Amino acid sequence: MSYREFDKYAEKYDSWYEKNKVIFECESKVVKALDLHGKGLSIGVGTGILDFYAPIDVGVDPSVNMLKHAKARGIKPVRAVGEFLPFRDESFDFVIMIATLCFLVSPKKAIREAWRIMRSRGELAICIIPRESSWGKEYVKRGEARHALYKYAHFYALNEVKDMLNETSFTIVSIKSTLSCSPHDEPRVEEPSDSPEGKSFVCIKAVKSNKIH
Repeated sequence: MSYREFDKYAEKYDSWYEKNKVIFECESKVVKALDLHGKGLSIGVGTGILDFYAPIDVGVDPSVNMLKHAKARGIKPVRAVGEFLPFRDESFDFVIMIATLCFLVSPKKAIREAWRIMRSRGELAICIIPRESSWGKEYVKRGEARHALYKYAHFYALNEVKDMLNETSFTIVSIKSTLSCSPHDEPRVEEPSDSPEGKSFVCIKAVKSNKIH
């Protein structure tokens, strides 16, 4: 994967949320509803526009331009990839990945790395656009049409992500979701839901188990 494309899209990524304020409000409400506390890390922080609401202290990303935006939001930037985190064991209370999993070369390895750097009973939140959702289907189509970024993405079904967490010694404790509209509908502000059914932005919250598989 070339990270140059992500460097090019840093401004565009932020501006997309500025133009789509209702979607931003829906998604930021879900991130807040995860109720994460302590010292936090975002893997694939991007510009930090949503991760900021976790709230996090440190953001990891391979894109220099994305990290510049995250730094401007008060997030400590670290250039790295999720599969190889430059942190000591048990150094964070929680980890969040927002629309990151689909761009990782080895998502399960990144989840294991999150387990490693999290303290006992630490929390991991993974926010995805499920492949089976209306937005997921749209983005898969764009990827097949060789969209600059989505051509690199592999969108996962919700059950696939649940399986990854179960296989890497995490226990799922809650799910928060939003975006019941399709990409072609007029969005409306929604309160976070506990049901992922029919939703296109889903966050799974899991707790670190004692022993990694």
